[in-house]
Amino acid sequence: MSSDQFDPNRPQEIEPSESRTGPSHTGVVIGAIALAVALAGNVYLYTRTNALSDQMSKNQDSTHTQMAKLSDATTSLLDQRLQELNDQLSATVKGANESSSAALKRAQADAQKQKAQLSEQIEEQQKQVASQIGELKEATNTADSKISAVSTDVSSVKSDVGTVKTDVSSVRADLTSTQSTLDKTGADLKRAMGDMGVMSGLIATNAKDLTALRELGERNYVEFSLSKKQPEKKLGDVTLTLKNSDPKRNRYTVEILANDKRVQKKDKTVNEPVQLYVSENRQPYEIVVNQVKKDEIVGYLSTPKVTMARQ
Repeated sequence: MSSDQFDPNRPQEIEPSESRTGPSHTGVVIGAIALAVALAGNVYLYTRTNALSDQMSKNQDSTHTQMAKLSDATTSLLDQRLQELNDQLSATVKGANESSSAALKRAQADAQKQKAQLSEQIEEQQKQVASQIGELKEATNTADSKISAVSTDVSSVKSDVGTVKTDVSSVRADLTSTQSTLDKTGADLKRAMGDMGVMSGLIATNAKDLTALRELGERNYVEFSLSKKQPEKKLGDVTLTLKNSDPKRNRYTVEILANDKRVQKKDKTVNEPVQLYVSENRQPYEIVVNQVKKDEIVGYLSTPKVTMARQ
């Protein structure tokens, strides 16, 4: 029989067991401690929760109380303010009524005053109208007497007409004499369109023509010689300044001062009437240049003898 076979008669070896105070006992102790801590925590949480609930209840009661006080105070303040507004409105209405009454009285007084003034003005105007009617009557009487005088003057005018007819005949004779003078001088006078689009009178191209124009006596003629060396040349109420001269092309540029205004006439030609209006004259002044030299021009200024304002 094998040595490992069980023998009831042989004493058996008992294997040592774990001590009662070993690891198993330690785990139980730790569990108990944890349970105790958990219970203590629950108790603390329960106590804290009850305390917070009590505190919240107190806070709610306090809040309700404050809200009730605030509502009462607000209601009282609104009532007070409403009463003040009512008082102000009553006072304003009362003041407006008093002001309206005073304004009405002032308006009535002003109306009475204006009525009195208007009556005075009407009365004064009636007096003036009456005075004017009297003056008109006097003027009518005077006009009647003047009409009689005019009738007398008509006869005198008729006699003057005869004199005018005689003067016309004299003018015709003068024209005949002028034509005869032109024929004698042999002047070749011509008309030309001026630079302002106005038909010029007779123009002279040389000294012989200018003499003939003077003998006609229709306009005034002033001869001039103008060079660039001169700052300016004054001819009556007109001042001339030469700006440029081109003998090859017979052209020139001149600046004219008249009526406190400066006008520049550019690139004008020989024997071209350069026109300008001076002092509101109906007839224009005319500048005619007969010769263009180097830095010099020679010509004449023609002005009307009779000054007639333009309309």
